This record gives sequence, C-alpha cells and structure tokens, in this order.
Amino acid sequence: MPDMITSTEVLVLMAVIGYLLGSILSGVVIARVMGLGNLRDIGSGNIGATNVLRTGNKKAAALTLLFDAGKGAVAVLLARALVGEDAAQLAGLAAFLGHCFPVWLKFKGGKGVATYFGIAFAMSLVVGAGAGVIWLAVAAISRYSSMAALMTGGWMPVFIVLFGNNQMFLLFAVLGVLIYVRHSANIKRLRSGTETKIGAKP
Repeated sequence: MPDMITSTEVLVLMAVIGYLLGSILSGVVIARVMGLGNLRDIGSGNIGATNVLRTGNKKAAALTLLFDAGKGAVAVLLARALVGEDAAQLAGLAAFLGHCFPVWLKFKGGKGVATYFGIAFAMSLVVGAGAGVIWLAVAAISRYSSMAALMTGGWMPVFIVLFGNNQMFLLFAVLGVLIYVRHSANIKRLRSGTETKIGAKP
C-alpha cells in the first residue's frame, strides 16, 4: 500500500492547480471569440484587460477583467476550502505566476493586475477593498493603468500591516515585487513620458 499523501504534496498539488487556473488565457480566448483578432498582435501585445480595451471593445475588456480576476479568486477559495489558509496563499501566488508566465505562451503572459485583485478580494474583503481604492485613486489622478498597478503593489504590504493582516504580508510583498518586475517596461515609459494612458491607443 502506498503511503498517505503528505501535507507537502497537498500544498504542491494546490500550487499546480493554482498555476493551471492562472494560466487560462482569458483575454486571448475572448478576443478570438468576439472577432477581435490575435491579442498578441494588438496594441502592446499584452493578454490583459487593458490591452483588450485598446481594441475599442469595452465588453470584451470587462469580460477579460472579470475572468482574469476570477481565476485568481477561484484558486484561493478552492485551496482554502480543500486544505486551509497556507494552501490558499500558495495557490494565489501560483495563479498569479500562471497568468504572468503561462506555459501555453512559452511563459510570456500578462502583467497580473486583474488576477492580483481577484487574489486580494478572495484573501480578504478588506484587503481587496484597500487595493481597489488605491488603484482607482491613482488611476483617476494619473490616467495611467501601470502607475495605478505599481502604487497598489507597492503600498498594499503597508496597508496589510496597518490593518492587522500580518499573515498576508509575505504573499503581498512577493506579489508587489512581481508587479514591479512585470511592469519594468512601463516604468521606463513612465520616466520618459511615453506611457499610454487609459483608453488611448498606443
């Protein structure tokens, strides 16, 4: 008889499931189904909702945002229900990595902002609301989606500590670093003044 599955193996399984959920190419599929063409050849080539919006189809962008957030949330909630809180955090991180580095696109995926929000709301409504307020405030002032994402990723670990959710600090610190890594090209464009504003075509 084989040995019982260990806790480590369960966590690895949750991480794999999270990664596979995160790697679902929502934007690519929606763009094709709605006749918008190959998303990789449109605008910035990114597979996320911001680039889908550059097609001019707001419905497609909204659906992409919803599905990209949803896969992050499902990964967290499923792992929490089946295993527990540690598995939920690991699955959330894996879902984010799956979106950013999907095996189906040779590990060249999106920037993970919508998936980040899905993870945040699934982890805690307070954390999700905090992330939303930061993103909306920065986006409204700057009109840059990338700037809003960077400020959200940078400030959320501080927000989490201030509101007593210290057990989530490491997860959101890592996610924040990954947000900056995935937005490295945007940071260069922001510095040079060539970054595209929300709703504008590059």
